Formats: sequence, structure tokens, C-alpha cells
Amino acid sequence: MEPLHAFQADLDAAPLWVRYWVQFMGLGLILSVPFAFVRAEARRAVLVMFLTFPAMVALHSAVGFVRLPGVVHAVIWTPFFCLWRRRRHWRVRETLSGKWVALLFATMIVSPAFDYSNVARRLLGERG
Repeated sequence: MEPLHAFQADLDAAPLWVRYWVQFMGLGLILSVPFAFVRAEARRAVLVMFLTFPAMVALHSAVGFVRLPGVVHAVIWTPFFCLWRRRRHWRVRETLSGKWVALLFATMIVSPAFDYSNVARRLLGERG
């Protein structure tokens, strides 16, 4: 339980906008659970959620709260983007689940942009 508490403590010390962003992403992923009964995208999002959180905690435990844990999003979330090919089936205007999948997809596009940048900066020697 200690790695989870350490991860949460570092997250609590992050800038306010980072905490809000993490909470927003978490909400989008949590909402995938009820939609998983009707949407393939939601079932994949549930899988992404269950893989991401323990991987982030484990990597944080190994290297701390540095730019490198973003590699988890880069590795686990990038395959999620293949769902873009299914966008014709999202029915965004007609269904609540369609609106959710579009919002989740947009969220999951923005977050890795930060992560790829952070990982690159870390690999290039920045240790902040």
C-alpha cells in the first residue's frame, strides 16, 4: 500500500491544474464502466484504465514522480487511438455514449501530447 500512498502524495503536491486534469481523465475513464455494456470503445477504455493505474504506481515506485511515468500513457494509450477508425459508428449527435466516446477520445489525445513531451525531455537529460 505504501507505493500507492507515495504516488498519491506526489500527485497531491503537483500543480492544481495537473490534479484537475488527472481527475478529469479519471472521470472519463470511470464513465467507461456503464458504457462498456453497449460500446466496444468503452470496453477497451476499461482495459486501459485497469492497465494504466497500476503501471503508473509501479513506475512511480521505481523512478519517482519525474517526467518518465508518462511513458505508461504513451505505451498503453497509443493503441487506443486505433478506435479513431470507428468514429463513423460513434453516433455523437444521437447518443450519450457517442458524446462520451468523443470526449474521452479528445481527452486521450491531449494527455499523451504532454506525456510524449515529458518523456522526450527526460530522455534528453532534463531531470526536473
